[in-house]
Amino acid sequence: MSDDESRGRVLLDRLRQFRQNGHFVLWVLSVVIGAAAAAAAIAFRYAIDLVQQLFYGRGGENLATIAMGLPWWQILLAPAVGGLLVGLLVTYGLPGRRPQGVAEVIEANALHGGRMSLTTGLRSAVVSALSIGCGASTGREGPVVHLGASLGAWISKRLHLGRRMSRTILGCGVAAAVAASFNAPIAGTFFALEVVIGHYALPAFAPIVIAAVTGTVISRAHYGNFPAFTLPAGWDIASFWEFPAFAILGVVCALAAVLFMRSIIFTQDVVAKVNIPLWTKPAAGGLCVGLIAIAFPQVLGVGYEATDRALSELYDLWLLLALIVAKTAATAISLGCRFGGGVFSPSLFLGAMVGGAFGIIATAVFPHLSSGHGAYTLIGMGAVAGSVLGAPISTILMIFELTTDYKLTIAVMMATVISSFITLQVFGRSFFTWQLERRGVSVKGGQDIGLLKSIRIGNLMDQKFHTIAPETPIAEVRPKLQAAPWGELFVVDVERRLTGVITFADLSDAAFDTSHDAELSAADVARRRPVVLHVDDDLEAAVRTYGRSGEAHLPVVDSDKRMTLLGIAHEHEVVIAYQRALAQARGEEQEEPER
Repeated sequence: MSDDESRGRVLLDRLRQFRQNGHFVLWVLSVVIGAAAAAAAIAFRYAIDLVQQLFYGRGGENLATIAMGLPWWQILLAPAVGGLLVGLLVTYGLPGRRPQGVAEVIEANALHGGRMSLTTGLRSAVVSALSIGCGASTGREGPVVHLGASLGAWISKRLHLGRRMSRTILGCGVAAAVAASFNAPIAGTFFALEVVIGHYALPAFAPIVIAAVTGTVISRAHYGNFPAFTLPAGWDIASFWEFPAFAILGVVCALAAVLFMRSIIFTQDVVAKVNIPLWTKPAAGGLCVGLIAIAFPQVLGVGYEATDRALSELYDLWLLLALIVAKTAATAISLGCRFGGGVFSPSLFLGAMVGGAFGIIATAVFPHLSSGHGAYTLIGMGAVAGSVLGAPISTILMIFELTTDYKLTIAVMMATVISSFITLQVFGRSFFTWQLERRGVSVKGGQDIGLLKSIRIGNLMDQKFHTIAPETPIAEVRPKLQAAPWGELFVVDVERRLTGVITFADLSDAAFDTSHDAELSAADVARRRPVVLHVDDDLEAAVRTYGRSGEAHLPVVDSDKRMTLLGIAHEHEVVIAYQRALAQARGEEQEEPER
């Protein structure tokens, strides 16, 4: 073999090894999902414009201006008619009969190993596009995040990726969706890591950065290199003596965030008690939103136009205060009546109005120390949004990417941290965590709970056990029980249905007293209603059952109805399985990604 052939073979071997490297595969997939999520975000915006054109005659983000030129009855009926369509789609087309968003992505990451349904993701996107396009007061970022995550989960499923890579690919979809929506790759990266993934380990960090950059590049190629909001030039912090005012603004924003979230809770509770068909509730909510919009058309849709005008200092104090109330009510009604959409845009809207109103008052009191109420508007946006989303880091970074102003970002940091801390102390959780807890889903254990739910008892059960017929005489039960592993006999009928369990404790006096042997059988001494596990139970359910029963070994059946005995599960095996899975997960931050 010549030297050239030898060098060529070595090069081919190295390329083959590089191609088989887990990191390389993950990086390639991150580019693919970044591009797919960005394309989905662009398509979603076009879908909103199409629906808006059908209801209001024109598309675009200046819906408030469009609505001002329309007759009042059209403003009133557009959200109601759209709500009727939304109600039908939600009731008959979505799991749980509710639109899905960021909360479901968090649940999928924490509890389901990054698994999501693409069909549900597409249906939710249609519902959300219809909701926002007809004027519901919700945000478009949450649905885009859910859609991007669904695309990532679909790719993971098609390629049969493991749990670790699936969770990372899910985060890639989230990061690319946020980055494409706001033209903010850094914010997209940290939103995925802060809110969804839950850690900043390099094996997950690198592909998520690649996906966010890919999504931003595609978005900029399509829309141009423009920020999500139009910011006036020349903003600056007038004096560092102004920082106490920023701290007070943080407190005010916390109050606004808590009232906003509690308004949604209150509305959902009220709507749930209203005795009308579920599919009619979005129509009724749309009618209420239309009534508000007749006076304040700024509340329709995502509200970016009103946010931009507040940033440009074009609203008077009375209008800012009125819009805080109107937008809070419109968003609470929209989400409470099951319109699709998120809370990102509404929280930015509220933050802008709260910050602008506070800035006008602060400027009037200390005109020589004020940076202008436009700066307060931007700071308020970050403080309220960071508190509602439970994502102060990514929100701060988003503001920095919008302004590239270091001193202004420091002010945003102060107000956002104060607001987020107070909100957490008062409300106790982020909006997304609250959504999950309302459905009985807890992600406090995060990935640990997800591991417990991912392992089934059917994969751990022991099939070495002794059975006995119900009519077996007690004299035959004793020697069989002595020979039985784990000191348990399972009483089953001719169809292998479990009818009882026998241990030495169950024999009681009959264990040594043979005077009644002729009268007793296995059925007479068996425990009739034993505690059982089901073959499809996960480790979390099994741990609860062990704790409730006090047993170390439990029979495994197919269902409560059939009660066919399939095996026996040992508590120590369950603990070992959990510890093994936990150790594997803890290695996620150091190990190579699995192929």
